[in-house]
Amino acid sequence: MAEALLEIRELHIGFEVYGGTLKVLNGVDLMVREGEKVGLVGETGCGKTTTAKSTLRILPMPPARISRGEILFRGADILKMGPKEIRRVQGQGISMIFQDPTAALNPVFTIGEQLMDAIRYSNSQEALGRREIRARAIQALKDVALPDPERILECYPIQLSGGMRQRVCIAMAIATEAELLIADEPTTSLDVTIQAQVLRLLGNLVQEKEASTILITHSLGIVREWTDRVYVMYAGGMVEAAKTREIFARPLHPYTQLLMRAVPKLTGEGIAEGIPGRIPDYLNPPPGCRFHPRCPYAMPICAQERPPFFPRGEDHQVACFLYKG
Repeated sequence: MAEALLEIRELHIGFEVYGGTLKVLNGVDLMVREGEKVGLVGETGCGKTTTAKSTLRILPMPPARISRGEILFRGADILKMGPKEIRRVQGQGISMIFQDPTAALNPVFTIGEQLMDAIRYSNSQEALGRREIRARAIQALKDVALPDPERILECYPIQLSGGMRQRVCIAMAIATEAELLIADEPTTSLDVTIQAQVLRLLGNLVQEKEASTILITHSLGIVREWTDRVYVMYAGGMVEAAKTREIFARPLHPYTQLLMRAVPKLTGEGIAEGIPGRIPDYLNPPPGCRFHPRCPYAMPICAQERPPFFPRGEDHQVACFLYKG
């Protein structure tokens, strides 16, 4: 079995706001092995992007505050790294495709300036001339199948379509030669045809570079097709983790089961079910398992203790007292 590249252990993150502390991440555990494609799914606001940003140490502090936990990249704790070490991780270890390319790209600088800066930053240990940096930027745009890359380097983000901006963001991520690529909703706001092109492109690039990947998405269809293993997240914590094929064939956690039922059925056989209730208030989250107010199988212990991961077969874990013992 491949070695672990990234391990997140018992990560707790809160955000200081006027009314108190938003307890967003509540003991997150996650692992990515070398060369593995991992999916991270869950409802909007469950902490997926916060988890991703914490691995790069780019959460604004304050208001964010990490009270407990470890983020190990090749065995070294990112949360304890100094400025030089974290810059090396951000430049050559982990790269990220952000959710909204319009927000990720600075509107007052050209694509060339931003892409070349990313290449220069990630190769701080290597003296590169401007001509070499420009050649790498052009090659990165060619790798993401953008036509006329020389012209695009001179364009501003507003001059490109949404799909082209997303490809530029992917180019910025892959140009760094990072070992781990985090793709946060890389197909947001794109039509179905462009979504398929972007995902196919991303998959080919990851395979060529043999990089590990975390794909954050709401689409279970994309996860089923694209990933090797899946983490299901609810209200700041992981509730189930398994190989992709296993979790779709045998979802165990009540939340995972309800999430599967909420997927619209293209065959027209019945109407997709919603999940009753609402996600908890992070200012005052429920004790114990945060899903218990919405769970049809809740027991008294669910409101008293937070369930740990219980093993249920090879590489399948579920955080639910239904599977204790």
